[in-house]
Amino acid sequence: MGNWFKKEADKPKLVEEINNIFKKSADFKCVLNAEAQRPFWLCYQRTMVKADNLHKYLLPYLLNFRVNSINELKAIIPIDNIIITDKLDEIEDRINDGHVMVQYHKSDMKCALIPLDNKETRSIPAPELEFSVIGPKEAFVESLDTNINLIRKRLPTSNLKVKILTVGKVTNTKVAVLYMDGIVDKANVQTILQRIDDVEYDQIIDSSFIAQMIDDNVNSPFPLSLQTERPDRAVSVLVEGKVVMLSSGSPQAFISPTTLVEFFSSFDDYFFNWYIASFVRLLRLFAVIFSILVTPLYVAVLTYHHELIPRDLLATLVTSRREVPLPPILEALFLELTIELLREAGARLPTKVGQTIGIVGGIVIGTASVEAGLTSNVLLIIVALAALASFTTPVYIMGNTIRLIRFPFLLFAQLWGLLGIVFCFCLMLTHLIRLTSLGRPYLEPIYPPRLRDLKDAFVRLPFSRLSKRPVFLRTNNTERFSEKNATAKRDIDE
Repeated sequence: MGNWFKKEADKPKLVEEINNIFKKSADFKCVLNAEAQRPFWLCYQRTMVKADNLHKYLLPYLLNFRVNSINELKAIIPIDNIIITDKLDEIEDRINDGHVMVQYHKSDMKCALIPLDNKETRSIPAPELEFSVIGPKEAFVESLDTNINLIRKRLPTSNLKVKILTVGKVTNTKVAVLYMDGIVDKANVQTILQRIDDVEYDQIIDSSFIAQMIDDNVNSPFPLSLQTERPDRAVSVLVEGKVVMLSSGSPQAFISPTTLVEFFSSFDDYFFNWYIASFVRLLRLFAVIFSILVTPLYVAVLTYHHELIPRDLLATLVTSRREVPLPPILEALFLELTIELLREAGARLPTKVGQTIGIVGGIVIGTASVEAGLTSNVLLIIVALAALASFTTPVYIMGNTIRLIRFPFLLFAQLWGLLGIVFCFCLMLTHLIRLTSLGRPYLEPIYPPRLRDLKDAFVRLPFSRLSKRPVFLRTNNTERFSEKNATAKRDIDE
């Protein structure tokens, strides 16, 4: 900045008030340039303003141009979104957001706020949780403007509407609600906007904070908003008639309303032939059911229902458990908790170390527990397969739910055997039937049954059969395209 700043006892009122607010911050600068054609004050947070922009886009114009009033800055400085205001609260918020306050004379009642923010962000990465072999390789980042840009460049239409809200008393986090005008049910948009507006919390660090606060049932272990890091998936659901929520500082988008079935469908399914996509979806559903029930079934059968075990398998189980002193429930809990500990440790450690812990720890602990007679090798195989099956869930937050609900099934299997498993399943089914996402049935299209939505649920039919948008969204425009049956060409001479 040089030595062109001088102190002045006669500070403008706004400058003095802002200086009193920020004077305890070491990175706050409030300085006077008395050598310009018209002296001016600059107040800004040094760590929030990019110095290159300050010297390139602001100071040359303030030093070399004669400005008669604060309103003339908009015509002189080549920067958009310059704000002229006298509101102290707005000035404070804008300075914290990376604006530079400019004021000339103490008689000026207003100041100019010029955006020169220095918000560093990482480059656009490839998806980590929803990685695909084919298809786009872009994922959301922590910048809200960048994320909206990733959606707009895939959806270049004026029907895409964006509503910006500010949430968090301390963090003042910007939250964007996106929807397709003319397609979406306005009731869904108004519900989300109203719930976000009603959020009262001092800090909003990530969009998952808001998703938990605006869900229909905050006490349910099942996620009621679909989380994604892929812009292409966000665009796809917007065109379907859903609402997407983004927030600054979060690389994830949340989609509402949603259904349980959607958590077991990956966006990769639309990049493959519908036969392959349907097979993979059914495989995921089988894997999830297997992951939840196989260990409780082991406990129930060995505790209460020995007659269900085939004779050939019974000899293997007797040999496997001959030296195991623990009952099946303790044996299963020991291995399940061990798998959870390894999974959590692998996720929290650095990547290379975490992979080593997961592989080596699993082999060493599994082998040692079998040799020590604490567990049977049959149950070790079952628990390992259950853990492997749980990883097939394409949405990470649903994978956590599957990990959790396995334990109530284990406890009920110990209490009442197969009857306990059925009872626990009925409790879970009752809970799922009562759940809603933005007031829409969470278990749709199973309950209530809607045949049209089954075309893209457990299986995915060809695109030519998906001419209608989902029924449960109640969209204003239900037609994706006109379904026409083309006449097959049989002219073999062509």
